Amino acid sequence: MNPSKRQFLGGAAALCLAPWLPARAQSDWPTRPVRIIVPYPPGGSSDIIARILAPRLSDALNQTVVVENKPGANGNLGAGLVVQAAQEGHTVLLCDVGALAISPSVYTKLSFDPSKDLRAVGMLAYSPHVLAVHPDVPARTVPELVALSKKQRLNFAVTAIGSAPHLAAVAVQQATGAQWEYVPYKGGSQAVTDTIGGQTQIIMNGLLATLPHIKAGKLRPIAISKRERMQLVPDIPTISEQGVAGFESGTWQGVMAPATTTDPVASRLSELMARIVSQPDVTAQLNEQGAEIVTRNPAELAQFFNSERARWAAVVKSTDIRLD
Repeated sequence: MNPSKRQFLGGAAALCLAPWLPARAQSDWPTRPVRIIVPYPPGGSSDIIARILAPRLSDALNQTVVVENKPGANGNLGAGLVVQAAQEGHTVLLCDVGALAISPSVYTKLSFDPSKDLRAVGMLAYSPHVLAVHPDVPARTVPELVALSKKQRLNFAVTAIGSAPHLAAVAVQQATGAQWEYVPYKGGSQAVTDTIGGQTQIIMNGLLATLPHIKAGKLRPIAISKRERMQLVPDIPTISEQGVAGFESGTWQGVMAPATTTDPVASRLSELMARIVSQPDVTAQLNEQGAEIVTRNPAELAQFFNSERARWAAVVKSTDIRLD
C-alpha cells in the first residue's frame, strides 16, 4: 500500500475512534456494585429517596446497587467515607446537599472540604421543611406558637445541632423572638418519633419524612417553609405568610461523589438518576409524600452548593454555632 495512503487511512481511523473512546470508557462503568451512602439513620428523606432509586438504578446499570446508612456527626461521617472511597464512581453520597453545605461553617475540625473533596453529580428532589407540633400543643399558628414559647417551656426537636432544620428554626426564632429550647438528635426519624411521643413538643423536619405522621394525626402542622403554599397540602400556611416574609428552607436531596470521579461517569449517573425520578410512577410516589422533583446536572448542582454554603455561613456567623 502506498505509504501516504496508509498514513491517510490510519489518520481517518484515529478520527473515527477518537469520539468512541470516551464513550467506551464511560460504558465500562460500573464494573462492580455501586454503593449509595446515606449519612443519616433509616427513615429520613435521603433514605426514602435512596431506597426508591436503588432498584431502578440497578436495573438501568445491570449492576447491584446497595444503600448503606452511615449516620453520625450530622452526616459528616458518611460524607467522609465517600471522600475516602478510591473506586471510580462506585461509591456515592445521597444526602441533603444544603446540610452538607452548612458543615464547613459549623464544624471547626471537619476532616474534609466538601467543595474540594467531593464533586457534584446531580440534584434529585426538594422537600420543604414543615414546622409541626405534638397534638397536645394548643398553638395552631406561628404567632400563637411564639407567644406560647414565652409562657412555658417548649422543647424543639432538631435532627442535629447545626443541621439545616436547626438553622431554619434558628432563623425563625431570630425573626419572631421565640424562646423554645433545642433538643438535638442524630437524625430526623428519631426526632419525629420523640415529638410524636411527647418528649419534645415542636419539630422542624423535611415534609417528605414527616407528612405520613401529619396525615395520621400524630403531628399537627403549623407551617411549611416554602414561599407559596404547596398544592399537595394547600391547607398548611407558609412561614412567610405568618410573619417571616420571604422565608424559605428545606431539604435538597442530591448526589455527590469523590472528587476523583470523572466527568463522563458523573454525567452518566446524573442523567440516569434524573430520568428515574422523572418517571411518572416515581414522581407521583415522591409527590404524594411531600417531595418535588428538582433535577440539576453536575454544573448546576455545584453552583447551588456554593450559593447555599455562602447563605448559611452568614446565619451560622450570626448565631456563633460552632462544633468540634
